[in-house]
Amino acid sequence: MIAVAAFAAALPVHAADEGGAALNALVRARLAEEGGHSAAALSALGEVSSLAPDLPGLRGRMLEQAIEAGDLSAAHGAALALWANGDRRFDAQLVLMVDAMRRSDWKDARAYMAGRNEKAGIDPVARLIQPTINAWIDVGAREKLPERHLLLGSGRLRPEPALSLQIALVQIAAKRTEQAVMQTDVIILTDRMSQLVALRLAATLDKAGEGEAAQRLRARIALASGQREDPMLLLPDQPVTTPRAGTAQWLAVLADGLARTPNGNAKLPLLFARAAYWLNDQDWAVRAALVEALDRNGQRDEAIALLTGGRGALPPVLSMRRAELMADAGAMAEAVTLAESAAQGDAARSLIVRLADIARRAEDPKATARAYERFEATLGDGEADRALRGTVLIARAELLLQADEWDAAAPLMERAVELRPEDASVLNFAGYSAIERRKDVDRSLARIEAAWAQEPQNASITDSLGWAYFLTGRTDDAVKLLERAQRGEPDNAVIVEHLGDAYWQAGQRFQARYNWRAAALLAEADMATRLEAKLRDGLTPATTAP
Repeated sequence: MIAVAAFAAALPVHAADEGGAALNALVRARLAEEGGHSAAALSALGEVSSLAPDLPGLRGRMLEQAIEAGDLSAAHGAALALWANGDRRFDAQLVLMVDAMRRSDWKDARAYMAGRNEKAGIDPVARLIQPTINAWIDVGAREKLPERHLLLGSGRLRPEPALSLQIALVQIAAKRTEQAVMQTDVIILTDRMSQLVALRLAATLDKAGEGEAAQRLRARIALASGQREDPMLLLPDQPVTTPRAGTAQWLAVLADGLARTPNGNAKLPLLFARAAYWLNDQDWAVRAALVEALDRNGQRDEAIALLTGGRGALPPVLSMRRAELMADAGAMAEAVTLAESAAQGDAARSLIVRLADIARRAEDPKATARAYERFEATLGDGEADRALRGTVLIARAELLLQADEWDAAAPLMERAVELRPEDASVLNFAGYSAIERRKDVDRSLARIEAAWAQEPQNASITDSLGWAYFLTGRTDDAVKLLERAQRGEPDNAVIVEHLGDAYWQAGQRFQARYNWRAAALLAEADMATRLEAKLRDGLTPATTAP
């Protein structure tokens, strides 16, 4: 960040009036940056550059804001200025390489990729991209054996699976398809990255007339991914046949992985995704990666815009992602409608699950119930599907209980317990739901005790058992368990209120009121009203927690 306080010292002494205008523009730029308005920040920084072009750090900030705004022209101008002044930073290198590849200037592209070696060495980030990009540059330049960069760059007898798959893609682009097939058939798909690249290779093999090899590869992708329906694996098949497309798909895979890494840097995946999109904006995987990078960087509106309009209909998985982003923005009704459309027909299971999640967030019980019923209809009789069916039955029962439809919910919970008799969460839900309504108390208590025996460290289950003891008159046992539950989740208003009620019943009135006051700080709506009455009048049957 350019320090505004140091700005005056960097201004030309003969330009007082211009200095005032530049300072004003710099302040506007900083405010725009802090507000996440990258286009406005870039515009203001452009004004600063016209008035104080030598201001330290200015070009770097312009480059960063241009990348955030998706302005390749501005990014190229800033990167070129930095490069010419000897500031050969990684983002400038990548932007200049992208520009050269867009112009099919393979000589310039190669020079930019080599331009940081002497100056700064090869850092870990560069090692992720250099071998692959250099190989694709050589494909464009029609050099012999372009895959040598990938073989030499690995530093191993055998490259990582994702890089081995890149070798096969490069070989196909270099018209050596037979070698690519041989390479493909011996690669083991060990991780998500290799599965994503393999999907692109399968489409490329199909386009090259190697349908049988593509079929073999797809079978191995399905085996490696198991039951996981990765969003990127649900995108339409798109072959990789040009240097720009090849470079873009690799940058997109890296960007997507980095954007999904918890607590990671948001700027690096955005840089990779922007570069990929500038190289090939017709690639669905590239678009998906940029959406994730923008969302990770706090640019949700830009992510939604990227999934709005366009030349053709969005693939269902990207329509669902748009619905999720809209729900995040508060447009719940529109999000549910879009999500139902995205999951219509013979949709993947994961899309139906995501639809259910959006509908629940929107507090639309009918749409949620429809989604659960559709998901349950996809389940078979295998062990894994039986377990999933139990989870769905509990979710459906919870919806019915929220609508106070006990008679409809109870059979679903019983079926869930039959399917998952050893599952602590299922036993706890069924037992607690019944006992708080004073239904079949003995059996309900036994279920909660069985759940707690399996997971005594679980604060929620501990609370359930403590409350069950309270309801059945075992006050001293209730206090002990509820104190333990509160230690596990001190900010859980339900647990805090339960313990307050148990304290009152045990004659510990001061502790009871202390807990109720603490719960009131966390409570919402009905609970807050109930706590206010207890603090005023003490515990009564009408104000006992449900």
